[in-house]
Amino acid sequence: MKLIAGLGNPGSEYEKTRHNIGFRVVDYISQQVGIPLSKNKFKGVYGMGLVETEKLILLKPMTYMNLSGDSIKEAIHFFDVPIEQLLVIYDDLDLPVGKIRLREKGSSGGHNGLKSIISHLHSDEFKRIRIGIGKPMPGIDVADYVLSPFQKDEREQIEKAIQRAGEAAMDWIHKPFVQVMNGYNG
Repeated sequence: MKLIAGLGNPGSEYEKTRHNIGFRVVDYISQQVGIPLSKNKFKGVYGMGLVETEKLILLKPMTYMNLSGDSIKEAIHFFDVPIEQLLVIYDDLDLPVGKIRLREKGSSGGHNGLKSIISHLHSDEFKRIRIGIGKPMPGIDVADYVLSPFQKDEREQIEKAIQRAGEAAMDWIHKPFVQVMNGYNG
């Protein structure tokens, strides 16, 4: 059993913001594998189903970004998912817009959603897909930037990144993460 969680903020006002890229990737995966996100539990929206022979849980925490760990911890404990079978998808200020990077584990890198997950799980040993949202221009507040929509000239790159990140996550369902990481980080 594997759990893929995309990070974001609930509510239509955040739907197309930079911070919600994780939600958008989980929505993409949901459509591709035919697992609807139709259940409300674990302080989130989730769906569960089989992808060939692998049981997969898709989760979008509805706790707001900074409390994502609360939702993920509840789902992991309820389904008894080993932490090494967790994949978290989220935005990253340190990557250029549209670039994706896969990691097996590591620190939060200053990302509040990851800080919450690491704190709740007492571990940083979970897999991640980071999606670049770029850095704000000097003088623009980081909080305002991550809660802003992508610019018109960035949207095509972001749509490609959502698809690429979704494909990487789906590849992980049946392949070792190191193999997937080597294929997508190159």
